[in-house]
Amino acid sequence: MEENKIVELSSKERPLLLDCGKSLGPVKIAYTTYGNLNEQKSNAILICHALTGDQYVASQHPITKKEGWWSNVVGPNKSIDTNKFFVICPNIIGGCMGSTGPKEIDPLTQKEFGLNFPVITISDMVKAQKLLIDYLSIEKLFCVTGGSMGGMLVLEWLSKFPEYVHSAIPIATSVNHSAQNIALNELARQSIMADPNWQSGNYYETDNQPTKGLSVARMAAHISYLSKESLHQKFGRNLQDKNELDYSFKADFQIESYLRHQGISFVDRFDANSYLYITRAMDYFDITANSNGSLIEAFKDTKSKVLCISFTSDWLYPTSENKKIVKTLNALGIDVSFLEIETENGHDSFLLHEPEFFDALNGFISSTWREL
Repeated sequence: MEENKIVELSSKERPLLLDCGKSLGPVKIAYTTYGNLNEQKSNAILICHALTGDQYVASQHPITKKEGWWSNVVGPNKSIDTNKFFVICPNIIGGCMGSTGPKEIDPLTQKEFGLNFPVITISDMVKAQKLLIDYLSIEKLFCVTGGSMGGMLVLEWLSKFPEYVHSAIPIATSVNHSAQNIALNELARQSIMADPNWQSGNYYETDNQPTKGLSVARMAAHISYLSKESLHQKFGRNLQDKNELDYSFKADFQIESYLRHQGISFVDRFDANSYLYITRAMDYFDITANSNGSLIEAFKDTKSKVLCISFTSDWLYPTSENKKIVKTLNALGIDVSFLEIETENGHDSFLLHEPEFFDALNGFISSTWREL
């Protein structure tokens, strides 16, 4: 069974307290569920989406009409089997698919928040997710999983709410952002803010959206999700629908045409201000921020069984970053497994057809479920 809902989880009188010192209330969370919660409420799996993902993890997207971003993983008889498990995927706060974010209405002004929306963190997103889990009367999640930014959310759950997590699968992620990743995000933000149609974030009531800036931001980010090998194999220096160069600034090469398509198609489903806020949250993320810089201290209360997965060609969140998590959990005596998957598909490997990845998810989840 699949359900799409939006619920209000905090009020103006009892707002969500944010890391920036401000509060947010009321807070709405849009989420999708698949499967059925058992009587013991012990079979819930929380899926945390990445930067440009949303709650439509295994559903047709209402805007693009494309299948869900993890349809190859979530569903009946798949690695995350909705015949057995109750799958929950919420849109993060700060997002743009129904959860409280910059494009939603500010109750104080009755207009879109825009840049009046407070700066949020990964921790704030998880605190909002915790409100949703409480609303669903789930005392302990069987598993929390996600890739990229979703993996950061998984780590935050392990650190801040360890008693609520039986098992966890952080995928292609990091305990904090490198200078390189912060630089890439700043490039994206500056491209959005340089678009004249951005209008300091106040573009919602106009006919002109900052689509060019957002498109360029998406193009730059998309390059980081791929690898040199995958780009070469797929595109090389092949020309786009022609046999010779145009000697112009049109899309001569297939890779140019591909990136332009990625940018143009993205602006139909994503909000420019949300992109600013979410990338900022990722840059601010540091799992050791409240533990004196110590990873051991950050995970000292973790009791979950963990599988950490990385990909050999991922240069955005390389294996070395994932190994930091594994070594820390090992030092704490946590039941942790690690798998590095050989692939040329880059950071986006967790979204693509990777049979070894599917098998690893299925094996870990099935064995952990049998142990309950």
